Amino acid sequence: QVQLVESGGSLVQAGGSLKLSCAASGSIKSISAVGWYRESLRTRRELVAGLTSGGGTNYADSVKGRFVISRANAKNTVYLQMNSLKPEDTGVYYCNADLIGLGGFNYTDYWGQGTQVTVSS
Repeated sequence: QVQLVESGGSLVQAGGSLKLSCAASGSIKSISAVGWYRESLRTRRELVAGLTSGGGTNYADSVKGRFVISRANAKNTVYLQMNSLKPEDTGVYYCNADLIGLGGFNYTDYWGQGTQVTVSS
């Protein structure tokens, strides 16, 4: 069995930065494709940043130039660096990933439980 755990969310002031982590554990060896999604009182759950297994990235227009998605060298953790935060960035951030498992097992569309990010004005 596998798990995805998000961490790093907190209360920050507008203009500040946060770095979220999405860590995989269990019988897996790496995270392949992954996306960070955001859900708030203002918006339905939407893709904020995505990273393909081939290394390609895509970002929502609202975060381009401010957020960066990246993969750790260990391949079991993905980050979302969030800079110049705005109150509109407030919400619960979820990690969704395809996982490469051990022993020939793969897992797709795994969701974490989310981490709360609150940006005060």
